[in-house]
Amino acid sequence: MNARKNTLYNVAYRVFSIFLPLVTAPYIARTCGQTGVGTYAHAWNISYIFVLIGTLGLENYGVRAISRVRDNPRELNHTFSAIWRMQRIVAFATLIVWFGYVAFVAGEEKTIALSLSMMSISCLVNLDWCLMGLDQFRPIAVRNTCVKLLAAACVFLFIHGPEDLWVYGFAWSLATLLGCLSCMFSLRGRVHLERVTLKDAFQHFPPCAYLFVSVIAVSVYRTMDKVMVGSIAGMAQNGLYENAEKIIYCLSGFISAFGNVMMPRASHLLSTGKEDEILRTMELSMHLVMCMVCAMAFGILAVADRFTPLFYGNDFLPSADLMIPLSFSLLMIGFANVIRMQWILPHANDRIVIRSVLSGACVNLIVNFALIPSLGAMGAVIGTLFAELTVPLVQYLHLKKTLPYSRYLKTLLVYCLIGFIMYLAVHFLALLFPANTWGTLFVLVLAGGVIYGILCLTYWHVGHVQILARLLPEKFRKH
Repeated sequence: MNARKNTLYNVAYRVFSIFLPLVTAPYIARTCGQTGVGTYAHAWNISYIFVLIGTLGLENYGVRAISRVRDNPRELNHTFSAIWRMQRIVAFATLIVWFGYVAFVAGEEKTIALSLSMMSISCLVNLDWCLMGLDQFRPIAVRNTCVKLLAAACVFLFIHGPEDLWVYGFAWSLATLLGCLSCMFSLRGRVHLERVTLKDAFQHFPPCAYLFVSVIAVSVYRTMDKVMVGSIAGMAQNGLYENAEKIIYCLSGFISAFGNVMMPRASHLLSTGKEDEILRTMELSMHLVMCMVCAMAFGILAVADRFTPLFYGNDFLPSADLMIPLSFSLLMIGFANVIRMQWILPHANDRIVIRSVLSGACVNLIVNFALIPSLGAMGAVIGTLFAELTVPLVQYLHLKKTLPYSRYLKTLLVYCLIGFIMYLAVHFLALLFPANTWGTLFVLVLAGGVIYGILCLTYWHVGHVQILARLLPEKFRKH
């Protein structure tokens, strides 16, 4: 029941995160244009790399460490205190380097970069890892919702042209810092800070830094893509890529939300010797995640050419050509996420995480350097697809004798077939609505959702897939 509540909080927040850009992104696109959007994306992504360094991959290591000791108050307090002390030291050192970058390295994006500085400061007090390890997802969801609402309000209040983007960056980073500070109060009474030695604190550094290699590698082929497009192909191409990738990133948030909930739960089950329960949960999770990502990917394939000009304006119409192939990275992301968050990380098989994401990062860099100069943003899209495909392939090579991959792949193929049928139906239905309006788009999306839902319910009934039975509260399962 707790897992369902946590998933509900996360999914509700992700739904909100998806719909909020529907209000703000079109305004920014029309107000600031391709170059303005690209310049802001360039500054924000470099800032985000420093944030990742400042938190040192605690979204994986910290969550796992806390979830393993959460039933032992003494060990919980000591583990929390030691990890947080290490975090503060690393974050402070990173903050100094960040200000050095802003002062001596940043180019045309310097003003925006400086306005984002409080994102790096927030690393000192970002305790999301402890809340997630304790299965406390509500404060994180509420905080992030408030942060995004404040940032959205600042868009309309302060941005009237590209020269105002620094105000948006300042408001966003300030809201992030205030949100992290507010979450500290959610830990009162749950953990207690105690004195720990530097030795105790830095005993967590090697395993945390080891996992951090995977975090920074992922950022190479997700964040550095936009840095490379902006540097090599120009800010206009970066603006097109940013707006295409933004939709995919929002949708992938559903996957992240689900994985973030299931990882501490799987770690706790493993600590109590319930490995069979992990495998059963993984099989249902694979059904749920593949159902979700196939609906997203084939749905974008069906309506991207109509959605993009309505959403971003005709200036960003080429983003549709980037969005369609990029949407199929969701299939690989979802597949790899279930394996990583519910099996690899709970079992502390960190070397598999490292090898898979490093392989993906290397593939991404090679393809990017080869294709971005000639293909621009489309080169980055191709690089991302190859990178995301590499990650689950490397996982498979390590775990093919441990996990039932044949069943997982069958699940993926079934939902791909359902998604393709939905795409064909929407494609032919669209021929009846040549005018491109929000009304016709709504009709197409609604029709696609109904068709996909009916096909999935039929498959679950015929295949005896107990998804709905596991999602519903126990008192409803017998009815």
